[in-house]
Amino acid sequence: MDTNLLIFGCLFSCVGLGFFTYGKKQRSVVPLGCGIGLMIFPYFISDIKLVLLIGIALMLIPYFVRID
Repeated sequence: MDTNLLIFGCLFSCVGLGFFTYGKKQRSVVPLGCGIGLMIFPYFISDIKLVLLIGIALMLIPYFVRID
C-alpha cells in the first residue's frame, strides 16, 4: 500500500461520510449515493490517479445533479 493512497482514501471517506449524513437528513438520493460511493470505492482501487479521478467526480456529482 502507498501512503498517498491511504491519505486520499481517508480524505474521500470523510467527505463521503459528510455527504451520507447530509443526504440521509435531507432525504436526498444523490448525496446519499455519492456518500456511500465515496466511502466504499477506495477499498477496491489501488491506482492513485484513478482514486483521485473517481473521488473528485463523486464529489462533484451532487453539485450538478439535482433530483427532487
